Amino acid sequence: MLTGIVLVVTIGVRNPVPAAPPQAAAAPVSSFSVQPQRPQSGGAAPRAGLAAPPDRPTESDQAELDAWATRVAGKTQLPARVLAAYGRAEMWMRRQKPACHLSWATLAGIGHLATPSLTVSAAGDAPATGTGLGPLHFTQASWKKYAERANGDGKPANPHNIDDAAFTAARYLCSGGDDLGTPSGWWRAMLFYNASVDYVQSVFSAADSYAAASVAP
Repeated sequence: MLTGIVLVVTIGVRNPVPAAPPQAAAAPVSSFSVQPQRPQSGGAAPRAGLAAPPDRPTESDQAELDAWATRVAGKTQLPARVLAAYGRAEMWMRRQKPACHLSWATLAGIGHLATPSLTVSAAGDAPATGTGLGPLHFTQASWKKYAERANGDGKPANPHNIDDAAFTAARYLCSGGDDLGTPSGWWRAMLFYNASVDYVQSVFSAADSYAAASVAP
């Protein structure tokens, strides 16, 4: 009887339960911060950043856009769903207003000032903030003039939907015929969007920082 007990104990020692495999380390997230800059009006334009994919009107380009947004999200710490809206607006302006040269980074700079911690649903809807109209803080007059439904489903544009808001902001910025790839054109368009030089300098800082991060190794 005693021998049986010793045998059981011995078996337990010789056959330990295998240890659980170590957890895989999470992928590192690139650090990001906005570098404050105070450029003179008309003196410089922010960098353009990693270009959104080509717009393909006759076939789906959603997978390409999502892959681009995921890549840029890892560099900028912006939500991929928000970046997809900014990138889509750049793509459409590239086709509709090719001389505008609007970069998604400028829209991201505007968004950074309006709603620094913006989160949206899978459908792109953002919670109301109580300050300004929608996540990009349109005025009633500017929204009424430039609003456009992004998905073309025939419903009214919604200022609280990031797709509609980004597309509307892009239309607003490109409405004056300015080339946003040039210092003078970018500043004219931005001062038309908001006449405060301090505001535009802050958008510049955020846009340039997002653009630089998006192409960093």
